[in-house]
Amino acid sequence: MRKLDRYILGKFLSTFVFSIVLLTVVSTIIDLSERTDDFSRSGLSSREIIRQYYFGFVPYIMALLFPLFVFISVIYFTSKMANRSEFIAILASGVSLRRILLPYWVGGILLGGLLWLGNRELIPVANGIRATFDLKYLRSPVMNNGSTNAYYMRVDSFSYCGMRYYDTVSRSGGSFFLETVKDHRVTYNLRADNIIWDTSMKSWRLNGVVERRLDSLGETVTYTPETHRSYTFQPRDLQRDDFVQSRLTTPELRRLLELEKLRGSETVKELMMEDAKRDANPMAVVILTLIGAILATRRIRGGSGVHLAIGIIICCVFIMADRFSATFSTKGDLDPYLAAWMPNFLFAVLTCWLYRVAPK
Repeated sequence: MRKLDRYILGKFLSTFVFSIVLLTVVSTIIDLSERTDDFSRSGLSSREIIRQYYFGFVPYIMALLFPLFVFISVIYFTSKMANRSEFIAILASGVSLRRILLPYWVGGILLGGLLWLGNRELIPVANGIRATFDLKYLRSPVMNNGSTNAYYMRVDSFSYCGMRYYDTVSRSGGSFFLETVKDHRVTYNLRADNIIWDTSMKSWRLNGVVERRLDSLGETVTYTPETHRSYTFQPRDLQRDDFVQSRLTTPELRRLLELEKLRGSETVKELMMEDAKRDANPMAVVILTLIGAILATRRIRGGSGVHLAIGIIICCVFIMADRFSATFSTKGDLDPYLAAWMPNFLFAVLTCWLYRVAPK
């Protein structure tokens, strides 16, 4: 990279760091003002709140607004350079717009890669910290002692199971059943008074088990007071909360996704959307970087204010497109991976058009 490239890249990264730190501090102060009463009721000290909540909240809010931070930073420092006629001098010296965009490509890919790595490992850990605090201190349990209502799911290609309730605290459920269906006929049926996770044996303990096996010769019924069984689901798979997909690392998320597909769960689309966004958002960083650079390199009447206004409008349109596609996917028939990447496709087309009409 030449001196000019290092100059633009340095401006890019320094402006981004300044803006993300400043806006994160503002977001943290706003969140603190809204949750003051909740923090007071929790009875925790300031140090405990910072360690148990804000160590998770700060990475979460940074990842959430990361593409927009990048876009606004590009618009701001590029517009300042354009107002000082720096790009006029660069273009007059024979450097093309394509060559000027090289440090923007490098910075966008660098920051996009940083977000991609964070989405896979760091951000899920932060979401776990934030979710644990939220569920423990800020929300009431679904039922007494943290139990949930009836649970039904698919165990494998032929078997289905369910339980009347499941208690996440004691890791136990009541009125458990399991059925195996082949050729549209029930071939195996199990009923148990309750099911409890045995931590030492890493398996489920069933009490009061009645098993029925059906074949061409008839029905065989057996009763067992207590038995241990291993199933494809574990206690963590039965926890129902709003943060289950966001606090899993990408390998864990994809494992859960395959398991939920096997079960025929209603949450499959939400898990697929979460998986797709972890790859789509980093690409959005690169696309928004190029859009901001192409728009702001041209000096216009109104200066940085007009550039920032255009940038804010583009941000709003991008967020609306992202929200609409996510809603059509989770509530409709749109493929989650297509929905996650659709805003990127649309804005990639916009990037190409802006480049074509930009003065070279």
